[in-house]
Parts: sequence; structure tokens; C-alpha cells
Amino acid sequence: MKDSKVALVTGASRGIGLSISRMLVGLGYKVYGIARNPENCNYSNDKFHLISCDLNDVKQLDRILDTIPDKKDVSLLVHNAGLAYFSPVEELSSDKIREMVGLHITAPMLLTTHLTRFLKQNKGRIVFIGSVAGKEISPWGNVYASLKAGIHHYARELFAELRKFGVKVHLIIPDITKTDFYNHLNFEPDEDPKSFLLPDQIADVIRDLVAEDRGWVIPEIQISPEFFKLKRKNKVK
Repeated sequence: MKDSKVALVTGASRGIGLSISRMLVGLGYKVYGIARNPENCNYSNDKFHLISCDLNDVKQLDRILDTIPDKKDVSLLVHNAGLAYFSPVEELSSDKIREMVGLHITAPMLLTTHLTRFLKQNKGRIVFIGSVAGKEISPWGNVYASLKAGIHHYARELFAELRKFGVKVHLIIPDITKTDFYNHLNFEPDEDPKSFLLPDQIADVIRDLVAEDRGWVIPEIQISPEFFKLKRKNKVK
């Protein structure tokens, strides 16, 4: 009998990914977390194994997956890693576009392709962390919002394709969440605590979805704070 269930979480060293990882450890999962800078993580547990990997490096990603000793036991895959650059379309550099495409589209598709055979064997789950930006018109969010809309549709396609194999696919669409996602942007959540979500709240929703097999699936859920408020950052002179 297996000692624990096995999960793989991307972007696991901070923010929403770390909250999800901690929650899963609490449910008895052994969690393999992929992060670009695992040394910045402030959480440790015997069941939490951070792996250093740049998800935009396809060869590195393939090598890392081959080093996970119990990869065949993975029953939960959480696509969480992400970043955003907001600017007028003519000012967005090709490097930033490639970075966002790789992180939001290429890496999740490659990971899913690599692990689906095991998820089928284990009657597992895939969780996508989307964004409300993928449902709305986002000023200067032209590439980021389009990529999120794309991964939303990919999640919906997978739900339809994999449900007959016992693999449950969930698309979680958070609204404004207070993380360091906004560190390099020119706007951030308002101070009003009712105007933003916290990473642990996202993790709580996922816990309710994965804690037990009820024989039914919620394929998509949007989570929003009570109020919509953003603020522009003060420009540094």
C-alpha cells in the first residue's frame, strides 16, 4: 500500500502555489513542487520536495520529470506557475512574450502530456489555476489575458476528453489575489481586505474539490472578492 498520494505543483515556492502545496501536505499528499528559485521558499516539510526548474526550458523540464522517483504514482497535477507583463502591445518585448507563452501554455501542455497516462492509471485530477483576466478585456493585458483564455479552453477540452477515463479536471479562476504577482506591475490590490483574495482562500477551495471522491465533478469555478478595487502604484522619482 502506498504511503501517501503524490502531487506535482508548479510555481510551488510562494503565493498560491505554496498555499496549495501546504494544504495538500495537510491532506497527506507527498508534494513535488517545481519552482525557478526554490531557495526563496520559507516552508519545509518531509512530504514537500521542491525541485529547481525553469519551466521555459523544455529540456530541463524533461530531465526533471525523469528524476521524480514515484512519478508513476502522481494522482494530482496542479498547473499554477505564472507571471504577467502589462503594456501597450507595441512596447511588449519578444522575450517577454515568449516567456509568458512558455509558462502559461507550453509548459502546462507538456506536463499534462507527460503525466496523463499515470493520471489515468491512478484515476487522478488536474487542476488549472486560471485568471479572471482570461474572461474579460484587460487594458494592456493583451498577451497575458489571451494566454489565460487559451489555457481555460485547454482545461475545458481536457475535462471532456479525460472524464471517461476517470481523470477529473478542474479550472479555478481567481480574481484579484494578494501575492507578489503585482511586484513588477504598475498596479496592485487595494488596502480594503474585502477587495482581494488570499492564497490560502484559493487553496481552501481546491481542498474542498480534491479531499474526497464524491462521484461528481465541478469542472470550473470562479472566485472573487466582495468588492473590485485596484490602485495604481506611486511612481518612483
